[in-house]
Amino acid sequence: FKELVLTLPGEGYVAEQLDVVDPQRIHAVREALRRQLAQALREDWERVFEANENIGGYSPDPVSCGRRALANQALANLCLDAVLRGDTVWPGRAYQRFKDAGNMTDRIGALNALLHAHSDLAAPALERFHALFRDEALVIDKWFALQVTAPEPVGEGAGRVFARAKALMQHPDFSLRNPNRARSLLMSLCVLNPAAFHRSDAAGYVFWADRVVEIDPINPQLAARLARAMDRWKQLAEPYRTAAREAIARVAAKAELSDDVREIVTRALQD
Repeated sequence: FKELVLTLPGEGYVAEQLDVVDPQRIHAVREALRRQLAQALREDWERVFEANENIGGYSPDPVSCGRRALANQALANLCLDAVLRGDTVWPGRAYQRFKDAGNMTDRIGALNALLHAHSDLAAPALERFHALFRDEALVIDKWFALQVTAPEPVGEGAGRVFARAKALMQHPDFSLRNPNRARSLLMSLCVLNPAAFHRSDAAGYVFWADRVVEIDPINPQLAARLARAMDRWKQLAEPYRTAAREAIARVAAKAELSDDVREIVTRALQD
C-alpha cells in the first residue's frame, strides 16, 4: 500500500483527466516531479531501502510483497538521484541486486531502476537478463516490454527510447509473426509510453501506421488492437492532432485492410 501511495500517477491517467492533451508537456512535468522527489527525499529513500531490502527467503504473502515493492521503488529513486548527481554507488548497488536477486520481482525491480534512471549499467544488465532467460519466451516478452516502457529522457537524449524500440524490431528474437512478442513491443510503446509515441516530428505515428498495415495480413486481431492506440486522437493538442489524423487517414486509404482494422480507422475519422 505504501508503494502505491508513493507512486506518481501514470501519464496515461493524467491524459484521461484533460480535455486537451499535450503528451510531451505531461511527460516533462511528471519527469520534473519524479526528479524532485528522488533528490529531495534521498535520505528517506535510503532508510526505506535499507529497512526493506533483505526480508529473508521469497514469500508471496501480502506483507512481503509490499516490502519488496517498497524497496524496489526506493532503489529506483536512489538510482535516479545518483545518475543526476553523477554518482555511481547506487546504480552499482542496483546492478549487484539485479545479479544476486533470488526472485523475478527483485531482479526486474533492479533492472527497471537502472533503465528508468538511464544508467550506463542498464545495458549490461539487459544483456545478462537476456542470457539468463533466452529460452523462456514469456520472460523475453517482458524483456522487450521493459525497454520500450522506460521514460524518454527530457532534453538531451530525447528520443532514445523510441530509437531503441525501432532497433529492437531487428533483434533476432523479435518477429511480427509471434503475437506475444509483437504485442510486448508495439502495444507497450504505442499505448503505455505516450512520450515516446507522441512525438512532435510525427515519427511515432508513422511507425504506428506502418506496423498496423504490416501486421494486418498476418494477424488482423492484433492489428486492430494496435489501431486503437489512436482512439483519443481528437483530444490531442497540436501539432499532434493533425499528424495523428494524417496517419489514421493513411491507414484507412489502404485498399486491402481487414474488416476489423477498417472499421476502427474509419470510425476514428468520422467520430
